[in-house]
Amino acid sequence: MSDLAITDPQTGQSEILNVEDAPEELPPQLLPLDAWHRARGGRMVPFAGYEMPVQYEGIMAEHLWVRKSAGLFDVSHMGQVVLTSDDGADAVALALEAVLPGDVTGLGDGRMRYSLLLAEDGGVLDDLMVTRRGDELYMVVNGATKYDDIGYLLDTLPDDVTMNLGEEQALLAVQGPKAVDALARLVPGVEALVFMTAGAFDWNGADLWISRSGYTGEDGFEVSISAEHAAAFADALLEQPEVKPIGLGARDSLRLEAGLPLYGHDLDPETTPVMADLGFALSKRRREAADFAGAERILAEREAGPASKRVGLIVAGRQPVREGATVVDADGAEIGRVTSGGFAPSLGSPIAMAYVPAALAAPGTAVRLVQRGKTHDATVAAMPFVPHRYVRKAA
Repeated sequence: MSDLAITDPQTGQSEILNVEDAPEELPPQLLPLDAWHRARGGRMVPFAGYEMPVQYEGIMAEHLWVRKSAGLFDVSHMGQVVLTSDDGADAVALALEAVLPGDVTGLGDGRMRYSLLLAEDGGVLDDLMVTRRGDELYMVVNGATKYDDIGYLLDTLPDDVTMNLGEEQALLAVQGPKAVDALARLVPGVEALVFMTAGAFDWNGADLWISRSGYTGEDGFEVSISAEHAAAFADALLEQPEVKPIGLGARDSLRLEAGLPLYGHDLDPETTPVMADLGFALSKRRREAADFAGAERILAEREAGPASKRVGLIVAGRQPVREGATVVDADGAEIGRVTSGGFAPSLGSPIAMAYVPAALAAPGTAVRLVQRGKTHDATVAAMPFVPHRYVRKAA
């Protein structure tokens, strides 16, 4: 069983816990920037065990601002986990490959990869980012699942792997086509990063870990910074003319337009990577080795095709269809479910994601949705709905 070290944000001291000591439930928590958000008019709502800003001036306006300029998101609720071993990063990477289907051992320093935490039966327990950072591996996992993830990893990883949950760290995302202009004024050199790379930087004596990544489909960066410096850094970002604070509402509509799944909605333990249309997360070497959790089931689905598949939908009319609506056949029988849905400001129409029978997954297929007794016509569409604008080559 691995060890978990939790760092106190006030003292900087780490306490080693075993899985039996880990809390089953935590009271609602405040972000390091809670007062900062409230002072700037953030409307706070409960999300993933935290009080978080859902909007400032309005979801539509914030969404469109990110698409044309740059938005500042507080994603400090996410779990930032550092994994180490006396035998080095290679040993940690090899251990992680038992539960992640990606090529973790092949990651170069400062390189990151999207991956999936898999249950023994191949169900998705979480989606995450994993980065090689010198002699350690750095993972960012979803806020709502981070303690469950840690418990699972404590039970699964070898005894010589230690995890440190960096609760003293804030995580800020700067997203949009002008994000690089704004951030580079404060942190020269970040413009050299390309999509899915990361590095260590400094701002006024504060250590930063910055990746060129995000979950909006736009170019952008995620910045890990100590909680004590987060407010000052956020203030400095808002002094840049390109940047405005953006809430959870616009983050959700942006990721939906980008065709990016949200764990707990579009992904859960009942879905597999193949069902979720995330086959790219199964690296060739790992498929050939078939040595990850749930490999037999997942590879069989990949070969024969899944029974159902995540698809995008363009919904007719103006009324959004929300999570929980059903996909029905000609007789009105339920054959699928909507997992995310809303109005797409960039498109001016409602869109959704749903799981439908594989025979209905081809773009252009007409389907019917039922929400609160009302039927809506929809058409299966290729995702992303709005093209990604990641920067893959250095300027």
